[in-house]
Amino acid sequence: MSTPMPDPVRRQLASPALAGIWRRARSHVEQNGLSPTGKITVDLETATAEVLGGLLGRTIAARKTKIDIADLDQALRGSAAQCGLLSVLEVLGGPLKDRSALRTEKAAQTASLWAQLDTELKAVGLQDRPWVPRWIDGLRRAGLLARARGDASLLISQVCAVLGALRPALDGGESTGRWELGQLASSHTKGAHGLDSQALAAAAVLRAVAAATDRPDPTTAQERRDLWLSVGVNPDNVSGTVIVWGLRPPGKGSWATMMRSRADLGLVTHITLQEWEVAAGLEPWAAPAELIRICENPQVLQAAAAARVSRPLLCVSGNPSIIGLLAIAALAAQGIPAAYHGDFDAAGIEIANRLHRLGVEPWRMSRRDYLDAVATLSPLNSIALAGDVPSCEWDAELTATMNHMGLAVHEEALLDALLGDLS
Repeated sequence: MSTPMPDPVRRQLASPALAGIWRRARSHVEQNGLSPTGKITVDLETATAEVLGGLLGRTIAARKTKIDIADLDQALRGSAAQCGLLSVLEVLGGPLKDRSALRTEKAAQTASLWAQLDTELKAVGLQDRPWVPRWIDGLRRAGLLARARGDASLLISQVCAVLGALRPALDGGESTGRWELGQLASSHTKGAHGLDSQALAAAAVLRAVAAATDRPDPTTAQERRDLWLSVGVNPDNVSGTVIVWGLRPPGKGSWATMMRSRADLGLVTHITLQEWEVAAGLEPWAAPAELIRICENPQVLQAAAAARVSRPLLCVSGNPSIIGLLAIAALAAQGIPAAYHGDFDAAGIEIANRLHRLGVEPWRMSRRDYLDAVATLSPLNSIALAGDVPSCEWDAELTATMNHMGLAVHEEALLDALLGDLS
């Protein structure tokens, strides 16, 4: 209001008896586009009814009653206040907010953000992927864009840029050409820490990876790490390893010489990505005709070391890390044959499929091998399959047989046969 309200009038209107009315009136007009129309319902005590009746110029009973906002506005204009309801509310409680307009504006901003997401997904060639609807629904449910607030548009741009860089892996290709997590973040976000575990961009990207690989959204550090590794992103270069036994590289370099010495001493070696980059990736791991066998579980390599088998064995410890994939790809590139054995379960077959696409042959992973292993199981060590087994790329009958039998066989159950092949 242009003319300040006289203090006596202000004190009268600020009476505690009227506080509930002003509170309801403020809420109403803020939800009503700041229009002084409509009605509010209030419970009137005697004191409030008397003050309100005096203001409106009529007797009002002390009970629940409806107040016409337009009448209240007009009464205030004709009173000593000499201003309408909106001005009175601002004098008593500060500036009003047009919440209806704010909702409309927010809805428009939100729609614009989702439209931006569609546009940027199209720009990186991912808009039509079957996993995208699940991913977007998950973003909505988790409120990730809302949590980004004023940075939501930037978040979308960064996330889509990262997904574009990972598109070959998201499309099911093997990602042996790896990224360091910090490098990926530096290239596509605000800095090297843009994809750290607490960053919203990391949460959004990993939800996309989970959707693309048909996995649940990650809830643990290990699950987040596994998702990064599945698309060729290495969270660090020292914790992921490939474990080797009896590896005797034929080269004359320092690393090959060291590995032969370790093999002669009967030592197990954990090879990290850092070691690969500095030395291990610079020399062949075996002669071209030498078969390198690969297992899924460390217990198998442990048993091989205890038995001091004569042939080399690599262990990828479950889903292969970046170093595991790099080593296996290098074997194929150098013409060194490799064969893999893993668990007869859904995860084991999926890992075997991935390695098979890299040129690794199955090792005792046929339908006959599975049935022979099942025949040795007792009721005490029989384990039910968890979920359907994916299609097996090297033995069309294996998947159907496993799903029919409904039993998983961990590779330790074939330990004697595996060790026999390595002796």
